Amino acid sequence: MEDLANKDPFLIGKKIVVALSGGVDSVVLLHFLNTNYSGSVRAVHINHNLSEFSNDWKEFCENLCVIHNIEFKCIDLNIINSSNIEENARKCRYNSLKSDISADEILCTAHHQDDQAETLLLQLFRGSGVAGLASMPKLKKFGESFLYRPLLNVTKQQINDYASENHLEWVEDDSNKNTQFKRNLLRLELIPKLKSGFDSIVHNISRSANHQAEALKLMHDLAQIDIEKYRLVDNDKIQVTPLLKLPSRRIANVLRFYINQRDFLMPTNKVLAELISVMGAKSDAQVLLKWHCYEVRRFNDELYFFDTEDEDKPLDCPYFKELQVKSNFEVRYRKEGQRVKLKGKKHSSSLKKILQESSIPPWQRDKLRMYYIDGNLKAMELIGEMSEVLNK
Repeated sequence: MEDLANKDPFLIGKKIVVALSGGVDSVVLLHFLNTNYSGSVRAVHINHNLSEFSNDWKEFCENLCVIHNIEFKCIDLNIINSSNIEENARKCRYNSLKSDISADEILCTAHHQDDQAETLLLQLFRGSGVAGLASMPKLKKFGESFLYRPLLNVTKQQINDYASENHLEWVEDDSNKNTQFKRNLLRLELIPKLKSGFDSIVHNISRSANHQAEALKLMHDLAQIDIEKYRLVDNDKIQVTPLLKLPSRRIANVLRFYINQRDFLMPTNKVLAELISVMGAKSDAQVLLKWHCYEVRRFNDELYFFDTEDEDKPLDCPYFKELQVKSNFEVRYRKEGQRVKLKGKKHSSSLKKILQESSIPPWQRDKLRMYYIDGNLKAMELIGEMSEVLNK
């Protein structure tokens, strides 16, 4: 879509969810979509609770949807105020939206051409590679559904003109004028100066982002070819030995692709280079690298990647589902020196030995749930059915 005068063919027949902040961009998007796809649109507002005006914005969005008979939902977040608050807010926002969107819906956000240009410049000034310079894709996988940016080829001026012509009202985020934020500095000071000396600069920067996106797709294609040809991923873990047989540039390409597929924030080149370097260490060497809230560990010649904020979430376990409905159900964790007997085995073994033989990583062993009924061990997460043999 290149303007706000015509329907977007991609959205015809789809159930649409609009991420509504209350700003002019999302208000215009909601009005445009509701006008052209009436009855197929609902809105979700994420209240970050980071501004003294947060509840006012929530109330504005709700009233706007009531006026236009649009289904509305607000998701309240309580974000820990930390040095990495922007990344925490991004993760919480997108995780909340992923949880709310069903597989037959498509999430639409109001990012536009000027946003795309700002994103590319920010990434350029940070020294980003192709993935960063590709900026924002128009369509991307989003949980079980997709995220779509209908206005990505529409300019900010076109959005403002549409708002004026349709007499729309919106709210202003008080932080948008704070030039301590790099994006605001670009938007309010740098880009206006560039526009005075370069014709169509926003359009041209956005076009460069499209070129980078095409290059990124080729890099992803190569990563997928390498992964399939050399069997580099097994059970969602990177296989170190075959990966190290590739040239370093293709190792880095596979790692970036894998991290991107997990929707993790990309590590710096320094962290990535260190990871490639330590992969060549002895197989029994302890490898642990961290960036932001993410980690990578090596065990049994495999790389495990973690979001540490999700690490404590229990695994999806069929034994838990089967046993939790029984009376006197209890969850415990392993104890030192514990001996158990696996189903079908005549003799008991130390639980420590069973976990080692099952290739359970050391950092995971003390977190595995053990399921008891009436005080008797029935099963263990990842291991299966068993009974406990008391030490004599």
